[in-house]
Amino acid sequence: MLKYSAVLIAAIILCGSALAADSPQFRGPSRNGIYTETGLLQAWPEGGPAVAWVAEGLGNGYPSIAVAGGAIYTLGTLDDGLGYIFVLDSEGKIQKKVPYGPESKDQQAPGSRTTPTVDGTQLYVMSGLGVLGCYKLPDLTKVWEVDILKTFSGPKITWDIAESVLVDGNTVYATPGGPDASVVALDKMTGKTLWTSKGLSDPASYCSPVIIDHKGKRILVTETAKLVVGLDPASGKVLWTHPHETDYDIHAVAPVYADGMLYYTGGYKSGGGMLELSPDGASVTPKWQDTTLDCQHHGIILKDGYLYGTGHQSFNGLVCLELKTGKVMWKTKEVTQGNILYADGMLYIYEGPKAGIMDLVKASPTAYERTGTFNVTQGTTKHWSHPVIANGKLYVRHGDALIAYNIAAK
Repeated sequence: MLKYSAVLIAAIILCGSALAADSPQFRGPSRNGIYTETGLLQAWPEGGPAVAWVAEGLGNGYPSIAVAGGAIYTLGTLDDGLGYIFVLDSEGKIQKKVPYGPESKDQQAPGSRTTPTVDGTQLYVMSGLGVLGCYKLPDLTKVWEVDILKTFSGPKITWDIAESVLVDGNTVYATPGGPDASVVALDKMTGKTLWTSKGLSDPASYCSPVIIDHKGKRILVTETAKLVVGLDPASGKVLWTHPHETDYDIHAVAPVYADGMLYYTGGYKSGGGMLELSPDGASVTPKWQDTTLDCQHHGIILKDGYLYGTGHQSFNGLVCLELKTGKVMWKTKEVTQGNILYADGMLYIYEGPKAGIMDLVKASPTAYERTGTFNVTQGTTKHWSHPVIANGKLYVRHGDALIAYNIAAK
């Protein structure tokens, strides 16, 4: 009987771990807005899911959060003009705050704007002014710091740095946009330069890079001011570039990949398109272009061969495209421009900058169906932060506040 009970308990623990997962970096475990949580509500009651807790006092800014090891990490800028790393427990209580340095004073979007990346016992923070720091957990002792704009001669871009850095293996990737250094790789333990993108000198935009796996070949992809780029993550060799221009050089949406197809997009009616990668990943061929889904900085979901996202100026609404052809499957203005993520068959869209509406929509290419909506009433400033799903909760950062909603189905 004791043996049976032990097996049963182990099974329950394993089952629970399959239902919930941490989110240690920007846009979720794989940086693509897709969360592996299951057992979530498929519809919300009127007024939305229950609020578990609200944390206030997080300062000014538009960061998302990282969730790892029972702790929540985010950034915020206080009245002294300094950016702070905030550490909260699972109940929303602030456990620690540590300054990481001066932050952006941009008039349209002042304050912190990047999401910390947790990698094991270290945390990585990029300030809006381009200072990249590594901190030891749990005490947040600074291990090293590199001013990437100064070190790599990167120009100041209009709305300052908004990149959430990528940590992969022993490497931290960042985008200073300097001469022969649009993208750089640093040793994650020391901050030492491992390589710079020789031959690629396009200024930075606001995009957070990702690594894709194309037929067993790993490729670092991102968007700079005027280009979609692919690099060898081990050496920094530029594999290919593809021109794409938007107003104000705002490229803030990481490309998404599946089955040899890479989709990119930008706002201001520039739209995007699909690039087919050669078998060896050394080149790309444009296959189609579309301006309906001109996503500005709100993210794209690629699921089961279909793209979901919100447009900006061409069509201010929710759009579903077929990845292979670019065909518009459906579109609606019932949901306007907003940050988007996916979990358990559903799309979550956080409409902003002024609306503050959270929507729940079925991720289906056949038709649009919304099964829940509510207003985010707590917090301050614009509704620009990307939501997060972790451990049965939906987290919404709205300026000074972080709100946790219970979305696990009982």
